[in-house]
Amino acid sequence: MHLPIHFMNTTAPTIDIVLNNLNIEALNTMQEHALEAIAQETNVVLIAPTGSGKTLAFLLPLLEFLDPKKSDIQALILAPSRELALQIEQVFKSMGTGFKVNCCYGGHDIQIEKNNLSQPPAVLIGTPGRIADHLQNGRVNTAGIRTFILDEYDKCLEMGFVEEISNIVKQIRSLSKRILTSATPLAQDFKFPGFSNPKILNFDAINSAKNLTVKLVSTTTAERLDTLYRLICKIGNHPMLIFCNQRETVEELSHLLEQQKLSNNVFHGGLDQGMRERTLIKFRNGSQHIMVTTDLASRGLDIPEIEYIIHYDLPENGAIYTHRNGRTARMHAQGTAYVMVIEKENLPEFLNKNMPFESLPIKSILPSPTPWVTLYIAAGKKEKISRGDVAGLLMQKGQLDKEDLGLIEVLDHSSYVAINRNKINLLLPLLQNSSIKKQKVKMEIAR
Repeated sequence: MHLPIHFMNTTAPTIDIVLNNLNIEALNTMQEHALEAIAQETNVVLIAPTGSGKTLAFLLPLLEFLDPKKSDIQALILAPSRELALQIEQVFKSMGTGFKVNCCYGGHDIQIEKNNLSQPPAVLIGTPGRIADHLQNGRVNTAGIRTFILDEYDKCLEMGFVEEISNIVKQIRSLSKRILTSATPLAQDFKFPGFSNPKILNFDAINSAKNLTVKLVSTTTAERLDTLYRLICKIGNHPMLIFCNQRETVEELSHLLEQQKLSNNVFHGGLDQGMRERTLIKFRNGSQHIMVTTDLASRGLDIPEIEYIIHYDLPENGAIYTHRNGRTARMHAQGTAYVMVIEKENLPEFLNKNMPFESLPIKSILPSPTPWVTLYIAAGKKEKISRGDVAGLLMQKGQLDKEDLGLIEVLDHSSYVAINRNKINLLLPLLQNSSIKKQKVKMEIAR
């Protein structure tokens, strides 16, 4: 049963329409409570783990405070990473509210952001550094901002953004609603500008441990890579995240796996935005099933449910361990986490010493290739390209059936499409010198 919400915009979609647009049958318990609390309270702190639906929990009640008659920014949402900011933007767009939303983040073309801000959105989403830059240069008028949302406060604290965010908040004089989310409980001495006597909703235990199976994988220093290879082969052709502590380890391990004919992509903070976007797109659309990553991928990424997690490096503390495991066994789904341990190694306190060991076969069978390949198209939203335009070209000139097309994602100046692997070699020659909306565009397999 949905709680009532009265939109100031009488043409705004109802909750049921929004959920239908998102292909969600109903709100979960945490979202129901958040909807009620945010509607009634001035300051709300929502504590719930990754994957529990926090984004919708704060976006849905936000609609109550947006006025379609106003032409300035009414809500500011800050997130610690580009990926999380983009994910929030995508969810808001998918809700079909009719309100303009823009996302600003480091690595994005600042001229595009300047142009977008010249006609202010109702909702502005961004990372702290880029929003601070726009404020400093007078591109954002804060006079109309009534609602402030800070997502993943604990991650912001970990990354050293809290002081910068505090300075941003102090520049907004007209706030009447403050919402803060965190994946972990706040410290007892928690302080943040304006958050006096907040209503705290703690759903920290929403992910039941019964959905998560954790197993130890014994190895030696010399056999570590071989053990990982055998484990991946046993898991087979299923999406998995392999966590390492350092970027250098990620790159080295990825290279070694490629030598073993295990195709993979890497994800870490040292990559440029384009590389990170391509990695996530290929993972989302099923073109790539193995992602080797740092803890950057442990939270705030728009990727589907992951059934398998591998701790190649032991996490540095229990909080990191929890966040890594939080990428699987989300909500009601099942998941398995494997922790690779060196023989006779002293295990950290946050690991259960009685966890079972996984047995690995002596002979390994290399997983079959994924069923999809990602096609890159050098045109996007700014060239007025839509998903329908892309699908039309591929089915008409490319002679593909609808079933041969997977996920289509259109970015500012590029588009990516999952193509049936068995059709890609026949498709490429047919697309030579192709045009979309009378524009000749480059098309190739995404690398």
